[in-house]
Amino acid sequence: MERESEEDAITITRHLLVAEKQDEDYFAGGRDASTSVSQRGGSSVTAALVFSTTVAVCGSFAYGCWAGYISPVRSEIMSDLGLSTAEFSLFASLATLGGLLSSLVSGKISDWIGRRATMGFGQILCLSGWILIVFSQGAWSLDLGRLLQGGGVGLLLYVIPIYLAEIAPENLRGGSVVLNQLLISCGIATMFFAGNVIGWRILALIGMLPCLVQLLCLFFIPESPRHLARIGRDKEFEATLLCLRGGNVDITHELAEIKEYTAALQQIPKVNLSHLFQRKYAYALIVVFGLMALQQLGGSTGILFYASDIFESAGCSSAVGTTVMAIIQLPSCFVSVFFMDKFGRRLIGLSSAAGMCFSCILTALSFLLKGNQWLKEISPYLVLIGISGYSLAYPMGMGGLPYLMMAELLPINIKGLAGSLASSILWSTSWIVSYAFAFMLEWSSSGTFFIFAGVNAFLLLFIAKLVPETKGQSLEEIQESITISRPLSAF
Repeated sequence: MERESEEDAITITRHLLVAEKQDEDYFAGGRDASTSVSQRGGSSVTAALVFSTTVAVCGSFAYGCWAGYISPVRSEIMSDLGLSTAEFSLFASLATLGGLLSSLVSGKISDWIGRRATMGFGQILCLSGWILIVFSQGAWSLDLGRLLQGGGVGLLLYVIPIYLAEIAPENLRGGSVVLNQLLISCGIATMFFAGNVIGWRILALIGMLPCLVQLLCLFFIPESPRHLARIGRDKEFEATLLCLRGGNVDITHELAEIKEYTAALQQIPKVNLSHLFQRKYAYALIVVFGLMALQQLGGSTGILFYASDIFESAGCSSAVGTTVMAIIQLPSCFVSVFFMDKFGRRLIGLSSAAGMCFSCILTALSFLLKGNQWLKEISPYLVLIGISGYSLAYPMGMGGLPYLMMAELLPINIKGLAGSLASSILWSTSWIVSYAFAFMLEWSSSGTFFIFAGVNAFLLLFIAKLVPETKGQSLEEIQESITISRPLSAF
């Protein structure tokens, strides 16, 4: 019976593809992508869409403040509170443990209370964590605060890209989701700049501000129209979609497409963990899970959390190094936002992975030269160039690509469960890297970055072989194609 129901579900979804002749022509190249988007009204940018996107990415800025807090305050906190290296490593890594715990339920919470309420709940946890850190007098309150923050940002990191992808027109979806990474980078840059001139408690108060802004503004943005369609609130779904697209745009096609796809999914049996690992979902899961793991194993969290230590061990000023990092990542984020939908996901992702790999090799060679007393006068500058190159390459593509692929590739009927698993993979690998990074640097700075270079080389091959191009397609088109056609050709 189970197999019959699965086959019925595939037949239903395939029927949607056949019925949508216009969509078939799109895949066959029978119509121009830009014409299709125009016909659907996908190019509309409304005040409601801009405001909703802005409020959502306030959470991304809050995440960036959380991520950028550790590096500039490490020495000051250890001195003020008398923490050892192991105690500070625990403090830094507990946030990723909190993120791992919340990621286990992030998809379920998002499906249960909605995308908007999930963002609000995440910010309440973040605010509680910041308050504990501001008034900390010892390690236990620091650790508890960081753990609560991890729980909050774990929810935000999952739900914000989902929300952005579900409210954006298809021709703007890539840029709007990558906007998430731009605001993360802005938050990191803010903490790096401010951390050079103010104390760690005041810096924590600054980190609270975007949390408060988003929490207040969430009352004035709509719920995701696709989430409303999934839970059967049809009138609100139609009104919300019309509000986001504008009254002068014909939303008939998009409305019908979402309704038909949602209706088909409702006839598919409720998925559990055993249903998730079916062949029809294998391709999407491999791509999303792989990108999540490789993003972290390539060194991103470790470099971010311990940037000051890296520069100091290389003989370079940590203030200069972190300032350069903060400045250089912003232009690449702007490039990603504006070019992701123009040049496509694959090209941007490949360029990013190649840049990360080369930067890690350069950094590793710089530490190798320094350790052997070769060209020791220039090795600090080479480390600065290598870390700056990584800071330029990472946000350009790999900073946002895993979340964009999660939002685009996972069908809505498995998005909650599969998204939670994807987030769990990201946070577990992030915890491993963030906790081990300081000890790895003590073991061998050059060896650490050669390892990261190898991971990023594998990432480059992974993107080249497996990551699909999804620009210019609706979420329904992408998910229908990969759950029917792609698995048969990919495996």
